[in-house]
Amino acid sequence: MAANIFFPSISKIEYKGPESTDLLSFRHYNADEVIMGKPMKEWLKFSVCFWHTFVGGGGQDPFGAKTLKRPWETPDLADDPIALAKRRIDVAFELITKLGVEFYTFHDTDVSPEGSDIDEYSKNLDLITDYMLQKQKETGVKLLWSTQNLFTHPRYMNGAMTNPELHVFCYAAAQIQKVMDINFKLGGLNHVFWGGREGFSSLLNTDVKQECDHAAAMYKMAVDYKARKGYTAQFLLEPKPREPCKHQYDYDAQTSMAFLHEYGLSEHFKLNIEPNHTTLAGHSPEHDIAMASAFGMLGSVDSNTGDMSLGWDTDQFPMNLQDTAAIMQVIVRKGGFTTGGLNFDCKVRRESVDPVDIFYGHIGAMDCYALGLRKAAKMEADGEMRRMLDERYLSWKAEALGQKIAEGKATLEECVEYAKSKGEPELKSGRQEAFEIIRNRYLYSG
Repeated sequence: MAANIFFPSISKIEYKGPESTDLLSFRHYNADEVIMGKPMKEWLKFSVCFWHTFVGGGGQDPFGAKTLKRPWETPDLADDPIALAKRRIDVAFELITKLGVEFYTFHDTDVSPEGSDIDEYSKNLDLITDYMLQKQKETGVKLLWSTQNLFTHPRYMNGAMTNPELHVFCYAAAQIQKVMDINFKLGGLNHVFWGGREGFSSLLNTDVKQECDHAAAMYKMAVDYKARKGYTAQFLLEPKPREPCKHQYDYDAQTSMAFLHEYGLSEHFKLNIEPNHTTLAGHSPEHDIAMASAFGMLGSVDSNTGDMSLGWDTDQFPMNLQDTAAIMQVIVRKGGFTTGGLNFDCKVRRESVDPVDIFYGHIGAMDCYALGLRKAAKMEADGEMRRMLDERYLSWKAEALGQKIAEGKATLEECVEYAKSKGEPELKSGRQEAFEIIRNRYLYSG
C-alpha cells in the first residue's frame, strides 16, 4: 500500500451509489460490478497520467505565472532534481492508489531529470525507474504505457524524427531506444509515439516526402529493435492535427492509418486516440475512436475533452455524458480493450489551485465514463439501435448481388444491369432524428 502522507485528509475513494452527495466518492464507478460479463474496471482500465497531474506547468500560461498549490514541492528540493523526481513519484502513487486506479502513464522527462547529455539522461532514468518499479511492486499499480518527450527541448524545435538535421534524428533515436528499454523493465503494456513537432509551419522550407520517409525509417528501426530484444509492448501512434506545429503529419486517425499502410507498418502499430485532438481536427470526440475501431486499429484512448469555443488543446477532464457514452459504445462493440485503456490526459484548470481539485477531476471523469459505460451497455444489450442500423443496410445482405459485391466477385456490368432492372431508386430516410431520440431516452432516463 502507498503511504498516507501528502493527502492525509483524503481516504481511499469508495463507491457510494448514485444518491451520494459526497464529492470524494464514486456515484457510478463500482470497480468490481459486472457489466456484460466483465467488471467495470476491465471495461474502463483507467490510468492516471504523470505529466499534467504531477509536473505540467503548475497553472502557468502565456499570460500568467504558476497558480497551483503543490505543498510537496518544498524549497529544499529546488537544487536536487533526483529528490524532487522521487517526491513526485511518491505523491503520484499515493493519489493513484487512493483513487483505486490500476494504471499510470508517463513521458521519460516527466519522471526523470533530462541531464546534460545522453549518458546522464540514461543514468537518471535507470535510477528513477528502479524507484518506480519498487513503487509498482508495493502498490500493484501497473504501467499502461510510456513515451519519449521529443518536443520540449529546443533541439526538437524543427521536429525529431522529421528534423532536417541527422544529428537531431539520432538524438531522438537514443531517447526512443531508452524508453523501449525502461518500458520493458516496468512491464509497460504499450509504447506511445506522439509527434508534436513532426510537421511544419511552412511548406516553403519543408521537404514533406523526405520528412515522412525519415519518420517511417525511425518507426521501422524501433520495430526491428523490439523484435531483436524480444519486447512485447504494443506500439501506438497518437494523431493530432496541429499544435505546436501548424500542420502535423499524423493529422487524424485516417491520416495516421494511411501513413502506416503506405510504409508497411500497419501490423506493428495501433492508434492512441485523444478526443481533444480529434475535435481539433474538426471531428466529434468519438469520431477517431470509431474510425480506428472500424479498421481494427484502436489501441488505447487518452480520455480527455476540449473546449469547443477555443482553438487549442485544453486537456480538460471529460464530464459530458453524451461523449463518454458514445465512446464507450464503440469500445463495448469491439469487446473492450486488449492492451490499452482510458488514460486521463487531463489537467485541472488554472483556477483549481488546491490539491483536492486533482481528486475532483479524476473522480468526476471516472464517474462520467462509468455512467457512459452503463448507458452504452444498456443500449447494446437492448439492441434497438443495432436493429435499426442493420435494417438501414439490409439490401446488402438480402440481395445476392450485395453479397457478391462484398466478396469482391461482382462486375460493373452486373451493377448496371441491376440498376436498369430496378429503375429509379426509392428515397429512404436515414432516421437520424429517430436515432437521436432513442439515444437520449437511454442517456437521460433514470
